[in-house]
Amino acid sequence: MKNNVYSKNTNERGMTSRILLVEDDRNFGDVLRSYLEMHDFEVNLATDGEAGLIEFNKGSYDLCIFDVMMPKKDGFTLAKEIRDKGAVTPIIFLTAKSLKEDVLEGFKIGADDYITKPFNSEELLYRIMAILKRSSKVGETKEDPKEFVIGGYVFNYPLRTLIYKDGEYQEKLSPKEAHLLKMFCLAKNDVLERSEALKKIWGEDNYFTARSMDVFVTKLRKYLSKDETIEIANIHGNGFRLIEKNTI
Repeated sequence: MKNNVYSKNTNERGMTSRILLVEDDRNFGDVLRSYLEMHDFEVNLATDGEAGLIEFNKGSYDLCIFDVMMPKKDGFTLAKEIRDKGAVTPIIFLTAKSLKEDVLEGFKIGADDYITKPFNSEELLYRIMAILKRSSKVGETKEDPKEFVIGGYVFNYPLRTLIYKDGEYQEKLSPKEAHLLKMFCLAKNDVLERSEALKKIWGEDNYFTARSMDVFVTKLRKYLSKDETIEIANIHGNGFRLIEKNTI
């Protein structure tokens, strides 16, 4: 593999992208860390879930890679505790299991991707780069507005904030939530095709990404539930529609 295939991996602050790798197989973890460091990532390795949580709380990371089956605290529990704190750092799960239920459980917790062992290192690298690209740019163009009014809500896309009635309620969105809500806002009162959203946000349209999108739509419905004039409706066989009832 030629190193010059990849540009230097930096975050939006111009700094080397930092990855937290939590993997209980020390030998495998060391090999994977070395591989990622070869491609200009800064990688911290923890070998169990409890150590992983300590490392996460100590530093600032652009992406996390968690093995699912680990001692002391499994990867799902670790991810849930991180998400419960409000952290939106992208997460990739590594697992020896490929059961549909396990994959869906990961996405429900808030995973950005899921890769089954054994895997091709280059494939993981491309997945990491795709997630970091989406997280930093999330599809914004110069022509798109940065702020949207949705009923009683004001949605600031660059800040990823959703504010209701001058601060009565405020939600900090994850990068995927913000990107999806932006696409809904740009298509307000029209149909947002499921395949379009999946390809732009998740990078591919398949069963697992579609189920992941359903989870995110459910979250957005909850965030917007304080205003009864707002609805995200299912359009069977096509996609979804963000409806502002007093404008149609």
